[in-house]
Amino acid sequence: MTSKFSSLSRKTQGVIFIVLSALSFTGMNTFVRLAGDLPTMQKVFFRNFVAMIFAFLAMVKARDSFKPKKGSLPLLLLRSAAGLGGIFGNFYALDKIELSNASMLNKMSPFFALIFSALFLKERVKPKQALAIAAAFAGALFIIKPSFGNSDLLASLAGFAGGMAAGGAYTCVRKLGLMGENGRLIVLFFSVFSCVLTAPYLIFNYHYMSALQWLSLLMAGLFAAGGQFAITAAYTRAPSREISVYDYSQIIFAAVVGFFVFGDVPDLLSFVGYIIIIAMAVWMFIYNNRHSPLENRG
Repeated sequence: MTSKFSSLSRKTQGVIFIVLSALSFTGMNTFVRLAGDLPTMQKVFFRNFVAMIFAFLAMVKARDSFKPKKGSLPLLLLRSAAGLGGIFGNFYALDKIELSNASMLNKMSPFFALIFSALFLKERVKPKQALAIAAAFAGALFIIKPSFGNSDLLASLAGFAGGMAAGGAYTCVRKLGLMGENGRLIVLFFSVFSCVLTAPYLIFNYHYMSALQWLSLLMAGLFAAGGQFAITAAYTRAPSREISVYDYSQIIFAAVVGFFVFGDVPDLLSFVGYIIIIAMAVWMFIYNNRHSPLENRG
């Protein structure tokens, strides 16, 4: 099984991993919301604490070195800071708005990853790609509904900002992958970084949790660990422009879970936003495939 998987092209491996990450992050978002009325900081700590344990055990089992490669420490710190910002924005939105809306705003991250990759990794964005990015931002406005009459405006903006931060984090992951950094170390570093920054809040402002809330946050951490390993594996195998469209499978998963578990039914404007953003993602994917070298296809 392992040999069959390794025989696949790196792009195909990236696609498989990114769909697995979408499934995992849908599970994480679901359990975060099921945890109920707890401070976002507390949810973030437990989400990353479980991921930290799994990443540590995975590195021990693989006998990996815990020492970052030369020159990668600044990028590991930047990836961790951006990733933590992305989680805060996403978790805050999950507590306030529909699961599918929060997930879609978080999925602006591939568009931001394209922008940041162009700025910092010199992976050129062509005019048609730039047009798709602009259209996707317009689609996000249908979900955010920027008006003073929108009681969910702050949560929607937090979700959008979380998507931007996540895009920056994935750009750092891509660069670290190009430098040959260990994906398990990237996950462990981020998890430790997040726990260290959120632990003081937990110590001084811990909120009592029921057994169901404990179980929900532990499950959120398990799914988060799976999502982190999968997304890291995906972006270290292929450029974001080649695989990011498959990340939108999470919207389908989130819509199904949101409807059957929470009874979420997004409004018409949100659906318009979904259609625009996903259409732009598909368009970019087709465009990139047509204009990428033959060896990168398949």
